[in-house]
Amino acid sequence: MNLAHWLRLAAEQQPTSLAIANGKEHWCTYEDMSKFASAGAYWLRSMGLRPGDCVCLYMQNSPEYLVLMWSVWWAGMIVVPINARLHVKEAAWIAEHSCAKIMFCDEAIDSRLERELDTLAHYQCLVQRDLKFLRSAKSSLIEERSDEDTMWLFYTSGTTGRPKGVMLAPRQLRLMTMGFLTHVRNIDSGDCAIHPAPLSHGSGLYHLAYVLKGALNVIPTSKAFSEKEVFELTAHWGRASFFAAPTMIKRLVNHVRQVGKQPAGIDLIVYGGAPMYRADLMSAIEAIGPHFAQIYGQGECPMTITTLPRSWINDTTHPLWESRVSSVGFPHPMVELTIRDESNQPLPVGSIGEVCVRGDIVMNGYWRNHGATFTAIRDGWLHTGDIGVLSDHGFLSLIDRSKDSIISGGTNIFPREIEEALSEHPDVVEISVIGRPCDEWGERVVAYVVAAPGANAHDLSLRLDKFALDRIARFKRPRLYRFVDVLPKNAYGKILKSELRALEAQFNQGADPH
Repeated sequence: MNLAHWLRLAAEQQPTSLAIANGKEHWCTYEDMSKFASAGAYWLRSMGLRPGDCVCLYMQNSPEYLVLMWSVWWAGMIVVPINARLHVKEAAWIAEHSCAKIMFCDEAIDSRLERELDTLAHYQCLVQRDLKFLRSAKSSLIEERSDEDTMWLFYTSGTTGRPKGVMLAPRQLRLMTMGFLTHVRNIDSGDCAIHPAPLSHGSGLYHLAYVLKGALNVIPTSKAFSEKEVFELTAHWGRASFFAAPTMIKRLVNHVRQVGKQPAGIDLIVYGGAPMYRADLMSAIEAIGPHFAQIYGQGECPMTITTLPRSWINDTTHPLWESRVSSVGFPHPMVELTIRDESNQPLPVGSIGEVCVRGDIVMNGYWRNHGATFTAIRDGWLHTGDIGVLSDHGFLSLIDRSKDSIISGGTNIFPREIEEALSEHPDVVEISVIGRPCDEWGERVVAYVVAAPGANAHDLSLRLDKFALDRIARFKRPRLYRFVDVLPKNAYGKILKSELRALEAQFNQGADPH
Protein backbone atom coordinates (compact mmCIF):
# COMPACT_ATOMS: atom_id res chain seq x y z
CA MET A 1 0.00 0.00 0.00
CA ASN A 2 1.31 3.42 -0.98
CA LEU A 3 0.90 5.80 1.98
CA ALA A 4 0.03 8.55 -0.51
CA HIS A 5 -3.50 7.15 -0.24
CA TRP A 6 -3.63 8.72 3.24
CA LEU A 7 -3.23 12.18 1.73
CA ARG A 8 -5.78 11.44 -0.98
CA LEU A 9 -8.32 10.27 1.60
CA ALA A 10 -7.74 13.35 3.76
CA ALA A 11 -8.33 15.53 0.69
CA GLU A 12 -11.54 13.69 -0.14
CA GLN A 13 -12.93 13.69 3.39
CA GLN A 14 -11.72 17.11 4.59
CA PRO A 15 -10.90 19.15 1.47
CA THR A 16 -11.16 22.57 3.14
CA SER A 17 -9.32 21.64 6.35
CA LEU A 18 -6.00 23.42 6.79
CA ALA A 19 -3.16 20.99 6.08
CA ILE A 20 -0.01 23.13 6.34
CA ALA A 21 0.65 26.49 7.98
CA ASN A 22 3.76 28.60 7.53
CA GLY A 23 4.14 30.11 10.97
CA LYS A 24 0.82 31.79 11.72
CA GLU A 25 -0.18 31.97 8.05
CA HIS A 26 -2.42 29.49 6.24
CA TRP A 27 -0.41 27.78 3.47
CA CYS A 28 -2.65 25.11 1.97
CA THR A 29 -5.73 22.97 2.57
CA TYR A 30 -5.77 19.20 2.20
CA GLU A 31 -7.36 19.57 -1.23
CA ASP A 32 -4.49 21.89 -2.23
CA MET A 33 -1.85 19.62 -0.74
CA SER A 34 -3.20 16.62 -2.64
CA LYS A 35 -3.14 18.58 -5.91
CA PHE A 36 0.41 19.79 -5.26
CA ALA A 37 1.61 16.25 -4.54
CA SER A 38 -0.08 14.93 -7.68
CA ALA A 39 1.50 17.71 -9.77
CA GLY A 40 4.89 17.02 -8.22
CA ALA A 41 4.57 13.33 -9.04
CA TYR A 42 3.65 14.20 -12.63
CA TRP A 43 6.77 16.38 -12.92
CA LEU A 44 9.04 13.68 -11.48
CA ARG A 45 7.76 11.19 -14.04
CA SER A 46 8.18 13.74 -16.83
CA MET A 47 11.85 14.00 -15.82
CA GLY A 48 12.26 10.30 -16.58
CA LEU A 49 12.17 8.98 -13.02
CA ARG A 50 10.47 5.67 -12.36
CA PRO A 51 8.95 3.97 -9.31
CA GLY A 52 11.70 2.90 -6.94
CA ASP A 53 14.06 5.76 -7.88
CA CYS A 54 15.59 7.81 -5.06
CA VAL A 55 14.95 11.52 -4.57
CA CYS A 56 17.00 13.51 -2.03
CA LEU A 57 15.52 16.31 0.06
CA TYR A 58 18.45 18.46 1.22
CA MET A 59 16.42 21.33 2.60
CA GLN A 60 15.59 23.28 5.69
CA ASN A 61 12.10 22.89 7.11
CA SER A 62 9.47 24.45 4.86
CA PRO A 63 5.93 23.78 3.63
CA GLU A 64 7.44 22.71 0.31
CA TYR A 65 9.44 20.02 2.10
CA LEU A 66 6.25 18.23 3.15
CA VAL A 67 4.67 18.58 -0.29
CA LEU A 68 7.78 17.23 -2.02
CA MET A 69 7.83 14.26 0.35
CA TRP A 70 4.28 13.34 -0.64
CA SER A 71 5.02 14.02 -4.33
CA VAL A 72 7.83 11.47 -4.23
CA TRP A 73 5.62 8.89 -2.56
CA TRP A 74 2.69 9.66 -4.89
CA ALA A 75 5.02 8.79 -7.77
CA GLY A 76 6.05 5.51 -6.08
CA MET A 77 9.59 6.74 -5.42
CA ILE A 78 11.88 6.82 -2.40
CA VAL A 79 12.43 9.85 -0.16
CA VAL A 80 16.05 10.27 0.92
CA PRO A 81 16.00 12.93 3.67
CA ILE A 82 19.32 14.70 4.24
CA ASN A 83 19.94 16.85 7.31
CA ALA A 84 20.27 20.44 6.08
CA ARG A 85 23.15 20.92 8.52
CA LEU A 86 25.33 18.30 6.80
CA HIS A 87 28.31 19.44 4.76
CA VAL A 88 27.71 19.46 1.01
CA LYS A 89 30.32 16.72 0.56
CA GLU A 90 28.49 14.54 3.07
CA ALA A 91 25.17 15.19 1.31
CA ALA A 92 26.76 14.37 -2.05
CA TRP A 93 28.06 11.05 -0.71
CA ILE A 94 24.52 10.13 0.41
CA ALA A 95 23.11 11.11 -2.98
CA GLU A 96 25.73 9.01 -4.75
CA HIS A 97 25.32 5.99 -2.51
CA SER A 98 21.54 6.05 -2.84
CA CYS A 99 21.87 6.43 -6.65
CA ALA A 100 19.54 9.44 -6.41
CA LYS A 101 18.37 10.99 -9.67
CA ILE A 102 17.35 14.36 -8.23
CA MET A 103 18.28 16.42 -5.18
CA PHE A 104 15.94 19.18 -4.06
CA CYS A 105 17.47 22.08 -2.14
CA ASP A 106 16.47 25.57 -1.00
CA GLU A 107 18.11 28.97 -1.26
CA ALA A 108 19.94 28.57 2.04
CA ILE A 109 21.82 25.57 0.64
CA ASP A 110 22.12 26.89 -2.90
CA SER A 111 25.36 28.86 -2.38
CA ARG A 112 27.00 25.95 -0.57
CA LEU A 113 26.20 23.69 -3.50
CA GLU A 114 27.53 26.17 -6.04
CA ARG A 115 30.88 26.33 -4.23
CA GLU A 116 31.36 22.60 -3.75
CA LEU A 117 29.67 20.56 -6.47
CA ASP A 118 32.30 21.23 -9.12
CA THR A 119 34.91 19.60 -6.87
CA LEU A 120 32.94 16.37 -6.53
CA ALA A 121 34.23 14.36 -9.47
CA HIS A 122 31.88 11.37 -9.21
CA TYR A 123 28.74 13.21 -8.20
CA GLN A 124 25.92 12.85 -10.73
CA CYS A 125 22.54 14.11 -9.60
CA LEU A 126 20.28 16.85 -10.93
CA VAL A 127 20.00 19.63 -8.34
CA GLN A 128 16.55 21.16 -8.49
CA ARG A 129 15.84 24.51 -6.83
CA ASP A 130 12.81 25.78 -8.76
CA LEU A 131 9.61 24.31 -7.30
CA LYS A 132 7.04 26.15 -9.43
CA PHE A 133 5.91 22.85 -10.91
CA LEU A 134 4.18 22.01 -7.63
CA ARG A 135 1.43 24.49 -8.53
CA SER A 136 0.95 23.10 -12.02
CA ALA A 137 -2.47 21.90 -13.12
CA LYS A 138 -0.95 18.60 -14.23
CA SER A 139 -1.93 15.55 -12.20
CA SER A 140 -1.20 11.85 -12.00
CA LEU A 141 -2.52 8.72 -10.37
CA ILE A 142 -0.93 7.27 -7.25
CA GLU A 143 1.64 4.63 -8.14
CA GLU A 144 0.87 1.42 -6.29
CA ARG A 145 3.63 -0.03 -4.12
CA SER A 146 3.88 -3.15 -2.01
CA ASP A 147 4.33 -3.25 1.75
CA GLU A 148 7.98 -4.21 1.24
CA ASP A 149 8.96 -1.48 -1.24
CA THR A 150 11.33 1.07 0.27
CA MET A 151 9.80 4.54 0.59
CA TRP A 152 11.98 6.23 3.25
CA LEU A 153 15.76 5.82 3.03
CA PHE A 154 17.23 7.37 6.14
CA TYR A 155 21.02 7.58 6.43
CA THR A 156 22.21 7.05 9.96
CA SER A 157 25.92 7.15 10.73
CA GLY A 158 27.73 4.29 12.45
CA THR A 159 31.06 3.34 13.90
CA THR A 160 32.30 2.30 10.48
CA GLY A 161 32.64 5.99 9.64
CA ARG A 162 30.23 5.99 6.69
CA PRO A 163 26.47 6.53 6.92
CA LYS A 164 24.19 3.54 6.43
CA GLY A 165 20.89 3.81 4.56
CA VAL A 166 18.02 2.42 6.62
CA MET A 167 15.31 1.01 4.33
CA LEU A 168 11.77 1.60 5.59
CA ALA A 169 8.71 0.49 3.63
CA PRO A 170 4.98 1.30 4.01
CA ARG A 171 4.70 -1.55 6.52
CA GLN A 172 7.14 0.01 9.00
CA LEU A 173 5.82 3.55 8.64
CA ARG A 174 2.22 2.43 8.98
CA LEU A 175 3.01 0.52 12.18
CA MET A 176 5.02 3.47 13.50
CA THR A 177 2.05 5.76 12.89
CA MET A 178 -0.39 3.40 14.59
CA GLY A 179 1.97 3.08 17.55
CA PHE A 180 2.05 6.86 17.87
CA LEU A 181 -1.73 7.11 17.78
CA THR A 182 -2.31 4.34 20.32
CA HIS A 183 0.49 4.93 22.82
CA VAL A 184 1.74 8.49 22.42
CA ARG A 185 -1.11 10.75 21.31
CA ASN A 186 -4.61 10.27 19.90
CA ILE A 187 -5.09 12.96 17.24
CA ASP A 188 -8.26 14.77 16.17
CA SER A 189 -8.67 16.90 13.06
CA GLY A 190 -8.46 20.09 15.15
CA ASP A 191 -5.03 19.24 16.55
CA CYS A 192 -1.72 20.49 15.20
CA ALA A 193 1.91 19.45 15.09
CA ILE A 194 4.62 22.11 15.13
CA HIS A 195 7.95 21.20 13.56
CA PRO A 196 10.90 23.06 15.12
CA ALA A 197 12.96 19.85 14.84
CA PRO A 198 14.30 18.76 11.41
CA LEU A 199 11.78 17.17 9.06
CA SER A 200 14.65 15.00 7.83
CA HIS A 201 14.45 13.09 11.12
CA GLY A 202 11.72 12.01 13.52
CA SER A 203 9.59 15.12 13.16
CA GLY A 204 9.17 14.37 9.46
CA LEU A 205 7.92 10.86 10.17
CA TYR A 206 5.64 11.91 13.01
CA HIS A 207 3.76 14.24 10.68
CA LEU A 208 2.30 11.13 9.00
CA ALA A 209 -0.18 10.65 11.85
CA TYR A 210 -1.45 14.20 11.41
CA VAL A 211 -2.02 13.72 7.68
CA LEU A 212 -3.82 10.44 8.35
CA LYS A 213 -6.16 12.29 10.74
CA GLY A 214 -6.56 15.38 8.56
CA ALA A 215 -4.88 17.54 11.21
CA LEU A 216 -2.56 20.53 10.84
CA ASN A 217 1.22 20.62 10.40
CA VAL A 218 2.87 23.95 11.25
CA ILE A 219 6.32 24.96 9.95
CA PRO A 220 8.05 27.72 11.96
CA THR A 221 9.11 30.56 9.68
CA SER A 222 12.53 30.76 11.34
CA LYS A 223 13.32 27.30 9.87
CA ALA A 224 15.11 26.59 13.14
CA PHE A 225 14.44 26.13 16.83
CA SER A 226 13.38 29.36 18.54
CA GLU A 227 11.89 29.15 22.02
CA LYS A 228 9.93 32.37 21.60
CA GLU A 229 8.54 31.34 18.22
CA VAL A 230 7.51 27.86 19.41
CA PHE A 231 5.50 29.28 22.29
CA GLU A 232 3.94 31.93 20.07
CA LEU A 233 2.80 29.21 17.66
CA THR A 234 1.38 26.96 20.38
CA ALA A 235 -0.62 29.89 21.75
CA HIS A 236 -1.80 30.91 18.27
CA TRP A 237 -2.93 27.47 17.06
CA GLY A 238 -3.76 25.68 20.32
CA ARG A 239 -3.97 21.91 20.92
CA ALA A 240 -0.37 21.80 19.74
CA SER A 241 2.27 19.12 20.02
CA PHE A 242 5.88 18.94 18.95
CA PHE A 243 9.00 16.80 19.27
CA ALA A 244 11.96 18.15 21.25
CA ALA A 245 15.34 16.82 22.31
CA PRO A 246 16.15 17.29 26.02
CA THR A 247 18.51 20.15 25.18
CA MET A 248 15.66 21.94 23.41
CA ILE A 249 13.43 21.42 26.45
CA LYS A 250 16.09 23.01 28.68
CA ARG A 251 16.06 26.07 26.46
CA LEU A 252 12.26 26.18 26.60
CA VAL A 253 12.36 26.01 30.40
CA ASN A 254 14.90 28.84 30.62
CA HIS A 255 12.75 30.97 28.32
CA VAL A 256 9.62 30.36 30.41
CA ARG A 257 11.46 31.39 33.55
CA GLN A 258 12.68 34.57 31.89
CA VAL A 259 9.20 35.43 30.64
CA GLY A 260 7.63 34.57 33.97
CA LYS A 261 4.47 32.82 32.80
CA GLN A 262 3.49 29.34 31.63
CA PRO A 263 3.00 28.96 27.87
CA ALA A 264 -0.46 28.48 26.35
CA GLY A 265 -1.84 26.06 23.77
CA ILE A 266 0.43 23.07 24.47
CA ASP A 267 -1.13 19.62 24.44
CA LEU A 268 1.97 17.41 24.33
CA ILE A 269 5.76 17.64 24.04
CA VAL A 270 7.32 14.36 22.94
CA TYR A 271 10.94 14.09 24.02
CA GLY A 272 13.66 11.67 23.00
CA GLY A 273 16.95 11.42 21.14
CA ALA A 274 19.10 11.76 24.28
CA PRO A 275 18.90 11.04 28.01
CA MET A 276 16.38 13.10 29.98
CA TYR A 277 17.39 13.26 33.63
CA ARG A 278 14.62 13.09 36.20
CA ALA A 279 15.51 16.46 37.71
CA ASP A 280 15.35 18.09 34.28
CA LEU A 281 11.97 16.48 33.55
CA MET A 282 10.54 17.69 36.86
CA SER A 283 11.87 21.16 36.18
CA ALA A 284 10.21 21.13 32.76
CA ILE A 285 6.85 19.99 34.15
CA GLU A 286 7.00 22.72 36.79
CA ALA A 287 7.75 25.41 34.21
CA ILE A 288 5.66 24.25 31.25
CA GLY A 289 3.02 21.94 32.72
CA PRO A 290 2.18 18.19 32.67
CA HIS A 291 2.51 17.90 28.92
CA PHE A 292 5.35 15.43 28.39
CA ALA A 293 5.70 11.94 26.92
CA GLN A 294 8.88 10.05 26.07
CA ILE A 295 9.82 7.85 23.14
CA TYR A 296 12.89 5.73 22.50
CA GLY A 297 13.74 4.34 19.11
CA GLN A 298 16.22 4.62 16.26
CA GLY A 299 16.15 4.86 12.49
CA GLU A 300 16.23 1.06 12.21
CA CYS A 301 13.09 0.77 14.35
CA PRO A 302 11.58 4.21 13.82
CA MET A 303 10.69 5.87 17.13
CA THR A 304 8.90 2.72 18.26
CA ILE A 305 11.00 0.72 20.69
CA THR A 306 9.63 2.02 24.00
CA THR A 307 7.30 4.76 25.18
CA LEU A 308 6.57 6.48 28.48
CA PRO A 309 3.10 8.08 28.14
CA ARG A 310 2.28 11.32 29.93
CA SER A 311 -0.30 9.59 32.13
CA TRP A 312 2.50 7.47 33.62
CA ILE A 313 4.84 10.44 33.97
CA ASN A 314 2.15 12.48 35.74
CA ASP A 315 1.14 9.70 38.17
CA THR A 316 3.48 10.90 40.91
CA THR A 317 1.65 8.93 43.62
CA HIS A 318 2.56 5.55 42.14
CA PRO A 319 5.11 3.68 44.31
CA LEU A 320 7.30 3.00 41.25
CA TRP A 321 7.08 6.54 39.89
CA GLU A 322 10.74 7.45 40.45
CA SER A 323 12.06 4.41 38.60
CA ARG A 324 9.49 4.86 35.83
CA VAL A 325 10.42 8.47 34.99
CA SER A 326 14.11 7.54 35.13
CA SER A 327 13.52 4.89 32.46
CA VAL A 328 12.66 5.16 28.76
CA GLY A 329 9.35 3.40 29.36
CA PHE A 330 7.93 0.06 28.31
CA PRO A 331 8.06 -1.67 24.90
CA HIS A 332 5.63 -0.66 22.19
CA PRO A 333 3.16 -3.40 21.24
CA MET A 334 4.78 -3.28 17.79
CA VAL A 335 7.98 -4.91 19.05
CA GLU A 336 9.30 -7.70 21.22
CA LEU A 337 12.22 -6.54 23.36
CA THR A 338 14.93 -8.53 25.12
CA ILE A 339 18.28 -7.86 26.72
CA ARG A 340 20.99 -10.08 25.21
CA ASP A 341 24.60 -10.92 25.84
CA GLU A 342 27.50 -10.86 23.38
CA SER A 343 26.54 -14.36 22.18
CA ASN A 344 23.01 -13.18 21.29
CA GLN A 345 21.56 -15.13 24.20
CA PRO A 346 18.68 -13.62 26.19
CA LEU A 347 19.50 -12.45 29.71
CA PRO A 348 17.19 -12.63 32.74
CA VAL A 349 15.32 -9.59 34.04
CA GLY A 350 17.63 -7.23 35.90
CA SER A 351 20.71 -8.15 33.82
CA ILE A 352 22.64 -5.54 31.87
CA GLY A 353 23.18 -6.23 28.17
CA GLU A 354 22.40 -5.06 24.66
CA VAL A 355 18.88 -3.92 23.85
CA CYS A 356 17.50 -6.10 21.03
CA VAL A 357 14.10 -5.90 19.35
CA ARG A 358 12.17 -7.74 16.66
CA GLY A 359 8.88 -7.25 14.89
CA ASP A 360 7.37 -6.13 11.60
CA ILE A 361 8.39 -2.53 12.29
CA VAL A 362 12.13 -3.33 12.16
CA MET A 363 13.85 -2.07 9.00
CA ASN A 364 14.20 -4.18 5.86
CA GLY A 365 17.96 -3.72 6.06
CA TYR A 366 20.67 -1.28 5.02
CA TRP A 367 20.73 -0.03 1.44
CA ARG A 368 23.56 -1.64 -0.56
CA ASN A 369 25.22 -2.90 2.62
CA HIS A 370 24.50 -6.58 3.24
CA GLY A 371 27.39 -6.89 5.69
CA ALA A 372 26.04 -4.21 7.98
CA THR A 373 22.54 -5.70 7.73
CA PHE A 374 23.85 -9.12 8.72
CA THR A 375 25.66 -7.59 11.72
CA ALA A 376 22.65 -5.57 12.87
CA ILE A 377 19.94 -8.23 12.45
CA ARG A 378 20.80 -11.68 13.77
CA ASP A 379 18.26 -14.48 14.04
CA GLY A 380 15.54 -11.90 13.45
CA TRP A 381 16.68 -9.63 16.28
CA LEU A 382 17.79 -6.05 15.67
CA HIS A 383 20.82 -5.26 17.81
CA THR A 384 20.45 -1.61 18.73
CA GLY A 385 23.96 -1.09 20.06
CA ASP A 386 22.48 0.39 23.25
CA ILE A 387 23.16 -1.12 26.65
CA GLY A 388 20.21 -1.39 29.01
CA VAL A 389 18.36 -3.30 31.70
CA LEU A 390 14.70 -4.34 32.07
CA SER A 391 12.92 -4.07 35.41
CA ASP A 392 10.53 -6.64 36.88
CA HIS A 393 7.67 -4.49 35.59
CA GLY A 394 8.98 -4.30 32.03
CA PHE A 395 10.49 -0.81 32.09
CA LEU A 396 13.71 -0.28 30.14
CA SER A 397 16.56 1.80 31.53
CA LEU A 398 19.45 2.68 29.22
CA ILE A 399 22.93 2.36 30.70
CA ASP A 400 25.30 3.31 27.91
CA ARG A 401 25.78 3.40 24.16
CA SER A 402 27.99 0.62 22.90
CA LYS A 403 28.66 2.43 19.64
CA ASP A 404 30.41 5.37 21.36
CA SER A 405 28.12 7.88 19.71
CA ILE A 406 27.98 11.44 20.99
CA ILE A 407 24.58 13.13 21.33
CA SER A 408 24.78 16.90 20.99
CA GLY A 409 21.59 18.92 20.74
CA GLY A 410 19.60 15.71 20.23
CA THR A 411 21.67 14.78 17.15
CA ASN A 412 23.89 11.70 16.99
CA ILE A 413 27.52 12.44 16.21
CA PHE A 414 29.78 9.47 15.62
CA PRO A 415 33.46 9.82 16.54
CA ARG A 416 34.74 7.60 13.75
CA GLU A 417 33.56 10.05 11.07
CA ILE A 418 35.47 12.89 12.73
CA GLU A 419 38.54 10.77 13.37
CA GLU A 420 38.69 9.65 9.76
CA ALA A 421 38.41 13.23 8.49
CA LEU A 422 41.03 14.74 10.83
CA SER A 423 43.48 11.86 10.56
CA GLU A 424 44.12 13.02 6.99
CA HIS A 425 45.85 16.14 8.35
CA PRO A 426 49.63 15.73 8.00
CA ASP A 427 50.31 16.96 11.55
CA VAL A 428 47.98 14.44 13.18
CA VAL A 429 49.74 11.24 14.26
CA GLU A 430 46.80 9.75 16.16
CA ILE A 431 43.39 11.00 17.16
CA SER A 432 40.49 9.82 19.29
CA VAL A 433 37.18 11.66 19.71
CA ILE A 434 34.87 11.51 22.72
CA GLY A 435 31.92 13.43 24.12
CA ARG A 436 32.20 15.87 27.01
CA PRO A 437 29.13 16.59 29.20
CA CYS A 438 27.66 20.02 28.49
CA ASP A 439 24.64 21.61 30.18
CA GLU A 440 23.47 23.42 27.05
CA TRP A 441 23.94 20.74 24.36
CA GLY A 442 24.10 17.50 26.31
CA GLU A 443 27.58 16.72 25.02
CA ARG A 444 30.39 18.57 23.26
CA VAL A 445 32.88 16.96 20.88
CA VAL A 446 36.44 16.73 22.22
CA ALA A 447 39.39 15.47 20.21
CA TYR A 448 42.47 13.97 21.83
CA VAL A 449 45.40 14.38 19.44
CA VAL A 450 48.94 13.08 19.24
CA ALA A 451 50.60 15.74 17.07
CA ALA A 452 53.61 15.47 14.81
CA PRO A 453 56.91 16.59 16.38
CA GLY A 454 57.38 20.34 16.34
CA ALA A 455 53.68 21.20 15.87
CA ASN A 456 52.43 24.14 17.89
CA ALA A 457 49.27 23.20 19.81
CA HIS A 458 47.47 26.55 19.48
CA ASP A 459 48.28 26.91 15.79
CA LEU A 460 47.36 23.29 15.06
CA SER A 461 44.02 23.69 16.84
CA LEU A 462 43.09 26.54 14.50
CA ARG A 463 44.25 24.63 11.43
CA LEU A 464 42.38 21.49 12.46
CA ASP A 465 39.21 23.48 12.97
CA LYS A 466 39.41 24.81 9.41
CA PHE A 467 40.39 21.35 8.15
CA ALA A 468 37.28 19.88 9.79
CA LEU A 469 34.96 22.54 8.36
CA ASP A 470 36.15 21.66 4.86
CA ARG A 471 35.16 18.02 5.35
CA ILE A 472 32.36 17.54 7.84
CA ALA A 473 29.30 19.42 9.08
CA ARG A 474 29.98 22.35 11.41
CA PHE A 475 28.04 20.82 14.31
CA LYS A 476 30.24 17.69 14.22
CA ARG A 477 33.58 19.44 14.50
CA PRO A 478 35.50 19.24 17.80
CA ARG A 479 34.94 22.22 20.09
CA LEU A 480 38.08 21.42 22.05
CA TYR A 481 41.43 19.85 21.18
CA ARG A 482 43.61 18.25 23.82
CA PHE A 483 47.15 17.37 22.83
CA VAL A 484 48.78 14.35 24.47
CA ASP A 485 52.01 12.43 24.00
CA VAL A 486 50.27 9.05 23.69
CA LEU A 487 46.72 7.71 23.61
CA PRO A 488 45.85 5.01 26.18
CA LYS A 489 45.58 1.56 24.61
CA ASN A 490 44.95 -2.02 25.66
CA ALA A 491 47.14 -5.02 24.93
CA TYR A 492 45.66 -5.35 21.47
CA GLY A 493 46.43 -1.78 20.50
CA LYS A 494 42.83 -0.54 20.78
CA ILE A 495 42.44 2.99 22.08
CA LEU A 496 40.71 3.02 25.47
CA LYS A 497 38.06 5.72 25.22
CA SER A 498 36.95 4.88 28.74
CA GLU A 499 40.29 6.22 30.02
CA LEU A 500 39.95 9.33 27.89
CA ARG A 501 36.50 9.94 29.34
CA ALA A 502 37.92 9.53 32.84
CA LEU A 503 40.65 12.02 31.99
CA GLU A 504 38.11 14.44 30.58
CA ALA A 505 36.05 14.12 33.77
CA GLN A 506 39.08 15.40 35.70
CA PHE A 507 39.23 18.45 33.42
CA ASN A 508 35.49 18.98 33.95
CA GLN A 509 35.97 19.41 37.68
CA GLY A 510 37.34 22.85 36.94
CA ALA A 511 35.60 25.76 35.20
CA ASP A 512 34.37 24.95 31.69
CA PRO A 513 36.09 27.39 29.27
CA HIS A 514 33.35 26.71 26.72
